[in-house]
Amino acid sequence: MRQYIDAVATFEAHEEAQAEAAQVRGGMYWHKGPASAPDETYLVRTSASGSEKSLGPRSPETEALYKSFQQRKALAEERLAGLKAALAKHKRMNRALRVGRVAPLIVEILNRLAATNLSDHFRVVGTHALYAYESAAGVTFEDDAVATRDIDLLWDVRKRMAFATALKRVDSSMLGVLRKVDPTFRIRNSQTYTAVNKDGFEVDIIRREQVAGDPHPLQLSDDEEDFGVAQAPRAQELLDSPPFSAVIVATNGDIARMNTLDPRAFIRFKQWMSTLPEREALKRRRDALQAKAVEEVLREYLPHLAKD
Repeated sequence: MRQYIDAVATFEAHEEAQAEAAQVRGGMYWHKGPASAPDETYLVRTSASGSEKSLGPRSPETEALYKSFQQRKALAEERLAGLKAALAKHKRMNRALRVGRVAPLIVEILNRLAATNLSDHFRVVGTHALYAYESAAGVTFEDDAVATRDIDLLWDVRKRMAFATALKRVDSSMLGVLRKVDPTFRIRNSQTYTAVNKDGFEVDIIRREQVAGDPHPLQLSDDEEDFGVAQAPRAQELLDSPPFSAVIVATNGDIARMNTLDPRAFIRFKQWMSTLPEREALKRRRDALQAKAVEEVLREYLPHLAKD
């Protein structure tokens, strides 16, 4: 537990350092003036994508701006490098002390979504959400409750334009993002909202049921091989639930942040699923088990949420 607490503190500091470094990406330089004014120099700001913007002629104000930017950039890079090294150390300690329980593939997928600025568009729902709840509560669920070979990602169709913009920035399809983690992922022919890898692990992407204004059917990008998105009953209720996130640790010691459902929404949803007569009996029993387990954890270890 002590190692987990220390690792989370470093991970969160690294998240902050990444955000600070993103603000000073690119650079600044002094550019000579045109032929008509060869003695003039102008301060130019460059972006990470290569675009440039003039910030005005050289003056005490632009010199101060240049100096401040260079100092901020150097400090941000130094802090980020130090925290990256500290995270690598915590990964080794996590592995040595067997802190983690999550499959490394899950953590790699979540980190890839974070690195491509796509994580805000998805919530982990279903069984894997239990790892966030147990991490936040400092407990461990029995293996029967967390056993699964797939992860469900809930996508908000209302934010599809912002998602498309974010996806274009990484010049990829959603399947392409997954293949950066494991190149063997393929979309199933019979189920286009599911990608499966060589080991049989599946990633499902679901959305709310269609309402007025929602396109359907829908792919996540223009790539013909990319994900379709399945409609899921009561998914709107899950989208409307308060957000919940926790830092999880893989069995190899790696760390990621999981964005998921408020545990109260998880309990209600699983209780409802456990009553569906058309659902397989074994799955209904597991739904009921998961709802009961999370409810117990909520009351005992997350009382600030259980009061409601």
